[in-house]
Amino acid sequence: MIVHCCHCRWCQRETGSGFVINAIVETDNLEVTGETMMVDTPSASSRGQKIVRCPKCHVALWSHYTQAGPALAFVRAGTLDDPGAVKPDVHIYTSTKLPWVRLPDDAKVFAEFYDVPKVWSAEARARAAAARKFEAKVEAMSSILHGTG
Repeated sequence: MIVHCCHCRWCQRETGSGFVINAIVETDNLEVTGETMMVDTPSASSRGQKIVRCPKCHVALWSHYTQAGPALAFVRAGTLDDPGAVKPDVHIYTSTKLPWVRLPDDAKVFAEFYDVPKVWSAEARARAAAARKFEAKVEAMSSILHGTG
């Protein structure tokens, strides 16, 4: 839907690098070829995030942020079979970008976050909405089946 290059201090700490590149996709569209484990992790927003990791090597594969919910996965581009196929659409939290990182002249740059409806394409917004609606239906069905709804 969109690819973020995040320069926030939390992503710098999490990756041990100057930034992280996350490709946002529907969680249902992920093709996972092995076991995963989910780790609750704090975040700068204080809402936390769930990082899905490989249980053997503990590499972060993708995240679920509270505000986006589990329907959307923020996939670490470096874990893809072809990470070079992914190019950032936006650079976010550049207010904390390391001074030695140079951004392309034509990059979409935001000091913090951005207004999603102004940045995401209509198609991407529709895909995200459809994924969240499906997730809500699954949660409702689960609560009915388990007698908690």
